[in-house]
Amino acid sequence: MRRIKTALSLSAGLAALVGFNPAQAQAGGEQEAGDSTDSSVIIVTARRQNELLADVPASVTVFTEDMLNRTGVQQADEFVQLTAGVTIVSGTTEAGDTQINIRGINGARDAESSVALVVDGILKTNTAQLNQDQGTLRQIEILKGPQGALYGRNAAAGAIVIQTLKPGDTLEGGVKASAAEDNTYKASGYISVPVGESAGLVLSGSYSTTDGFYRNSFLGNRKIVDDQETWSVDGRFVAELGDATEIDVKARYADLTGASINFNAAFHLPNFAAVNPAFFEDVNDHPFSYYSNIRPTNDQTTFETSVKLTHEFDAVTLTAWALYSDVDQSLTADGTSADFARYTFPGATPASVAASNSCFASTAALTGFPLNPPTFIGNNPVPFIFDPVNGSTFGPYSPATCDGTQYQIRNQTDISGEVRLASSGDGPFNWQVGAYYLNIDRDVGVSLGADLGQGVIRELYNGPDSSNPTSQLFSDNFSTNVYAAFGSVDYEVADNFDVSLALRYDIEQRKVSNRVPLVTDPITGAPINPGQTGGAIPDKKETFKELQPKLSLRYGLTDTLNFYANWGIGFKSGGFNNQGSAAIVDQNFNQFIGTNILINDVFRKETSSAFEAGFKGSAADGAITFDLAGYYTKVDDMQFFEFFVGSFGLLRVVSNIDKVDIYGVELNASAKIVEGWDIFGSVNLTESEIKANASRPYTVGNKSPHTADYTINLGTQMVAPIASSFDLVMRADYRITGPTWFHTVQEDTGPTLFSGLLPGSALALPAFVGDSDMAITQRDAYGVLDLRFGLEGENWNITAFADNMLDKKYLNEVITAVEFGGSFISPGGRRRLGVEVGYKF
Repeated sequence: MRRIKTALSLSAGLAALVGFNPAQAQAGGEQEAGDSTDSSVIIVTARRQNELLADVPASVTVFTEDMLNRTGVQQADEFVQLTAGVTIVSGTTEAGDTQINIRGINGARDAESSVALVVDGILKTNTAQLNQDQGTLRQIEILKGPQGALYGRNAAAGAIVIQTLKPGDTLEGGVKASAAEDNTYKASGYISVPVGESAGLVLSGSYSTTDGFYRNSFLGNRKIVDDQETWSVDGRFVAELGDATEIDVKARYADLTGASINFNAAFHLPNFAAVNPAFFEDVNDHPFSYYSNIRPTNDQTTFETSVKLTHEFDAVTLTAWALYSDVDQSLTADGTSADFARYTFPGATPASVAASNSCFASTAALTGFPLNPPTFIGNNPVPFIFDPVNGSTFGPYSPATCDGTQYQIRNQTDISGEVRLASSGDGPFNWQVGAYYLNIDRDVGVSLGADLGQGVIRELYNGPDSSNPTSQLFSDNFSTNVYAAFGSVDYEVADNFDVSLALRYDIEQRKVSNRVPLVTDPITGAPINPGQTGGAIPDKKETFKELQPKLSLRYGLTDTLNFYANWGIGFKSGGFNNQGSAAIVDQNFNQFIGTNILINDVFRKETSSAFEAGFKGSAADGAITFDLAGYYTKVDDMQFFEFFVGSFGLLRVVSNIDKVDIYGVELNASAKIVEGWDIFGSVNLTESEIKANASRPYTVGNKSPHTADYTINLGTQMVAPIASSFDLVMRADYRITGPTWFHTVQEDTGPTLFSGLLPGSALALPAFVGDSDMAITQRDAYGVLDLRFGLEGENWNITAFADNMLDKKYLNEVITAVEFGGSFISPGGRRRLGVEVGYKF
């Protein structure tokens, strides 16, 4: 509560000086989003209708075309950093692995997104598309708070609404290219051409490549840690079929190749610190170094096509669309099993003997190779607690073959469609009704294999006689059908008083079918999937339903000040973990070290009840604009990603946090000092508390994971004419992200796998010596300064830019593996200087 009081005091001072750009709209007419020629007028479509930004009874951040061009923003990880109360984790594991947190509600990895992505009126359904290029952008709107009444099950935290270039009746086009450090190059272009008198076509393309910031010291210092190459092509054809009907057809293809699993490990074992202080390491102090013997790879291909029809009757408008989307993803990487000796000792099979021989030989060849402390390679691969003199502590992703390998796939095909009928919007009473359908077919597989020094075979199952025999396999097909009906009414009670009610009902039918063959692990002799101890894993079905209302109101206190309030229910469907997950957790942790972790093969739906109230206004004839909001959200069964490692390899699951309370305040404002000079900034402060958590009961009282205590954005932009034909443009953006816990386990201690191993080890130490202390797993606050400086003419620009100008070191993500006694940590981007040129016609 003290932090909230501080925020209110800070907000009062900040409002008089700075705020976040854009300003609130004060006037407008019948325009499409992004079409206004008056920079003080911003039209948005976040609520499925054209509205003035100042009149929307919710918190909305908008990036207009000018803002996008002058900030260089193109993807979600870029515009999120300029948005109060919103954070993102993207690309740490693979390109499609994006988690956006809005005001304390996070999109759990391996579950559905908490944020709806809507592009040109069509709802995207694959979380892998959140951080992809979406064509030639014209406007981005970030709507905060539950939008389930409008967009359904995947909008519990908010919605991102994107408008791309729509073809017009004149020829236009543009190209943009940039070059920066680390062999980072980007290029994009578009052309819009009229086709006859009533149709038009837009073609867009983009390409980017980078060597990344980090190198692999074992594999010849190669640039294979965070390198990436992507390209995409987009087409949009719009035609008028008569005076009242329009067809909008889009197609898109994208391809990505690069690296994956950009992580190091940090240990949190305080009782080992006397041996080496690095056994008890604050995640923020870790020096990153990479040396895996497997070149990590990531491949992603995307194809999607859609068609939208709009027909205007006399008093209503009918809109119908259909979308087909296919996104295939895969990755290969080193494993994490060396310190648990999964592949160290020979068994009864030739495969286990081969794996053991490879492990011992590679260890002997690498004895003394420099690793991140406290890890080291001794004379043999036996864990040092069993051979303190000659043994090793590898950590994950080591240069030895003892880690094993991993291969993962996530292939998803979606077919969706919607029909909506809406009133014309001419009178005080407006309405819309509609129906929605979605089918998802998703294959997910995680395969762990023995590393015989011959690389990774890109198949989920490889036989025991292969060069990469599979040792553990999770493979499931997930099938989903979603049916929804929705409607809303908006009533203008008076010129200064609007009330809205929206309602949506979702039914989500889910089925999982296990695809793991009934074979044994050639390394351990156990079933290749722990869930198969009783035979084949049967299919499972579940149905999740939710009614999602939303009530909103706006009251104009004066001509330049609006009060608004809204309340709504958010919903994320439940689902299935890879079958056999619950058995692994129970066997390896609850039974072995006495933990009480509750993981199920089926995770529950998440619901939230959110209330928001605030003010939007302007002063000094529109030179100052601001909005101030407070919010309170109660979340039931919050979905949360957990990561486990051990002798079994690695395991990714979704659990539920029974009850979480979230509340906070947020201020956004902007001020025009003189013509051509703007200052802007924002502040968000969020408090949260776990009220109940059967998955880990001892975490009650801790904070909601992935939620920054605060975010602060400060910036300025100057546009100064220095000649009749061009301007000098300068922009600075400084983002501070507050301290962040990434797990429910925070300032807590508990047993680890080492607690179970130590009593029977050569050290013969009591179990408590292996306990962990997770108080050092919170990401520290950090600030990133981005600068842009250049010349801008009517149709060209030359701009120098500096991303993370101060070269601030920070963490992108912390994945705490509690029972491992450590965390997997991924670094944020470093300083990168470059130049950009653009031309439009």
